[in-house]
Amino acid sequence: MLDTRTRKLTLAGILVAAAVLGGIFSFPVMGSRCAPMQHLVNILAAVFLGPLWAVGVAFSVSLLRNIAGVGSLMAFPGSMIGALCCGMVYYYTRRIGVTCVAEAFGTGLLGALAAYPVAAFLMGLNPANYTVYIVPFLLSTGVGSLLAYVLLGFLLPKIRRD
Repeated sequence: MLDTRTRKLTLAGILVAAAVLGGIFSFPVMGSRCAPMQHLVNILAAVFLGPLWAVGVAFSVSLLRNIAGVGSLMAFPGSMIGALCCGMVYYYTRRIGVTCVAEAFGTGLLGALAAYPVAAFLMGLNPANYTVYIVPFLLSTGVGSLLAYVLLGFLLPKIRRD
């Protein structure tokens, strides 16, 4: 019988693969790559693995997508902050709806604000202001969070969804 760490590592690997492959379904908006699958995976990792594993999955996906040339450096703050927020909220509340909102808040607001210095200083871009990435990040995380909410409704019918 597999121990808990082996099971978690296996699921984390599957989620990383799903998000990297799901990055094919990304689209550019205002200098960032919107990848709703990343946010779906963030929430699944938060629910099934916990907050620290979710951050590790988000980091791994961002790294692999950048190595493959299908992501941007802004994926690091966006996905990792969102994963931490939804992981912590799910850990303390066990409520899917609030967890999905936390992912949207973490990525769409906090991650977007953290992406500004990454774009300006590491990528050499000249963003208009520090709030410029909020709309594209919210668009991406909104779609992914909604998909996660629906999917988890089928996977975990006994968990509170509100």
